[in-house]
Amino acid sequence: MLEKLTTEQRNAASERIDTLPTLEMLGVINRADQQVALAVEAELPHIAKAVDGTVEAVRAGGRLFYIGAGTSGRLGVLDASECPPTFNAPPELVQGIMAGGEAALARAAEANEDDPEAGASDLMARGFTGKDVLCGIAASGRTPYVLGAIAKARELGAFTIGLSCVAGSTLSKAAEVGITPVTGPEILTGSTRMKAGTATKLVLNMLSTGLMIRLGMTYGNLMVNVQPKNVKLVDRAERIIADGAGVSREEAARLLEESGRSVRTAIVMARLGLGRAEAEAKLQACGNVVARALGENR
Repeated sequence: MLEKLTTEQRNAASERIDTLPTLEMLGVINRADQQVALAVEAELPHIAKAVDGTVEAVRAGGRLFYIGAGTSGRLGVLDASECPPTFNAPPELVQGIMAGGEAALARAAEANEDDPEAGASDLMARGFTGKDVLCGIAASGRTPYVLGAIAKARELGAFTIGLSCVAGSTLSKAAEVGITPVTGPEILTGSTRMKAGTATKLVLNMLSTGLMIRLGMTYGNLMVNVQPKNVKLVDRAERIIADGAGVSREEAARLLEESGRSVRTAIVMARLGLGRAEAEAKLQACGNVVARALGENR
């Protein structure tokens, strides 16, 4: 069964990789990696459906959960963990569930992936409901742990996404939306932390970033919800205010302080000539979306 999966096939381009000079060896890996973006591009319509479905659920009070085992699970946890510091999103908004728990992030615990009931149980232990979204991640598209969680989520009526790297996978059929960048044989046979892992990371970037953009966490391509908690982030916040409001860095620094260190509020204050309280009220009335507060049709 496993030997029939494309992710488990031998890659003809790398059969003698251990005999190559280092530069040539790395060239083989690099050329293989260049195929990954094209595989993801072919799945953009499905990724768009996944983003739109997730946005709809989150606006109705739901959350986004990732679940996986091994590399897939680690990538889900990584993407979820990046959302609070990048977008100041609530930690519970995007969550990652890993087969074997937190300990499996650093130590292999792949035996857990064979238990579908464990997947469903771990999901429910996080308080998952029918209002939430579940993205199951499995390069092979057949991991029992993930399939058990997807089945439970569907039973609850939740929106489900299946991310795998094998065409026609069980996971892609089990979920409401299947995302399947077919990355083919790995440079090291079966090592799906490589091309399949890269494709997975690209897709997860799109899911979470697309969600945050739709929720108004950005103004254009500016991260207006950044929290200036250290020197680097203060510098970034000032540059975002300067760009978003069309003011000098000195003025941006002043606005940052006057706004209570809120980048969103500072931009609205500058663009509309408002005080802090007025700008905050304007934003609140517009769902904290800067473009809406500024009356821009985007």
